[in-house]
Amino acid sequence: MDISNKKHFLTVKDYSVSQETFELYHDEEMDMLITYPQPSLENLGKYYESVDYISHTDSKRTLFEKCYHFIKTIALKNKLNLVNSLQPSKGSILDIGAGTGDFLSVVKENGWSTVGVEPSEKAKAIAKFKGVSFVEETSELENNSFDVITMWHVLEHVPNLDSQIKELKRLLKPNGSLIIAVPNFKSFDAKQYGKFWAAYDVPIHFWHFSKTAIKKLFAKEDMELVKVLPMKFDSFYVSLLSEKYKTGRMNFIKAFFIGLQSNWKAKQNFEYSSHIYVLKNK
Repeated sequence: MDISNKKHFLTVKDYSVSQETFELYHDEEMDMLITYPQPSLENLGKYYESVDYISHTDSKRTLFEKCYHFIKTIALKNKLNLVNSLQPSKGSILDIGAGTGDFLSVVKENGWSTVGVEPSEKAKAIAKFKGVSFVEETSELENNSFDVITMWHVLEHVPNLDSQIKELKRLLKPNGSLIIAVPNFKSFDAKQYGKFWAAYDVPIHFWHFSKTAIKKLFAKEDMELVKVLPMKFDSFYVSLLSEKYKTGRMNFIKAFFIGLQSNWKAKQNFEYSSHIYVLKNK
């Protein structure tokens, strides 16, 4: 990764696993941040070995995990409504980074033809128990196979960003829809917590996107950004984890008010903690 022409932005720490420090560099042309150094594929797995990484489990041991799964239920309904609005006649959908399969289970029950990709064997086993079908790699899939492709908080984890975007282009049908959800480093809560902002999540987040970055990255493959939607719950979830990283404990009250303030500020500048981007294939 060549960062020689990039401006240093922030030094951040892996609070979840290794306690190692990493640097964030700003690509001013794209308006995105790059994590440096980025771990090799051989070493990447160890950075996911965290109890905080609850998207790979259905555990409800703590109040935090119970709240997470309650909110996830609401979010799943919203995601289903979104994909149905894009493709009312239903069709085929691919979810990359499917986790424990809850999203694909919901859309499958609603009449969609579904397939997932998930690198975590633990998460995949849980999803298969729910009836979710998987392929090992997207390279197994044919060109122009899907009406909709989704990546819910996954693109930031992808080491080879340009290759991944080209692969998404290959898999989408003409006029198909791509849904990308990623954190937004320009949000109020990101600025409020600075180096403690949990959504930096180094080093497993290789990239940190703005609206400009998403638009420019996908325009290279002739995909048009048609809609940006807020993920309002994320400001509360991220603020809770950020409080833990900053103070050593989850301050629910303070995190709630930071999350609330972040959403209020975003009403004015549309810089929410996370965004959903809807792109159309041309």
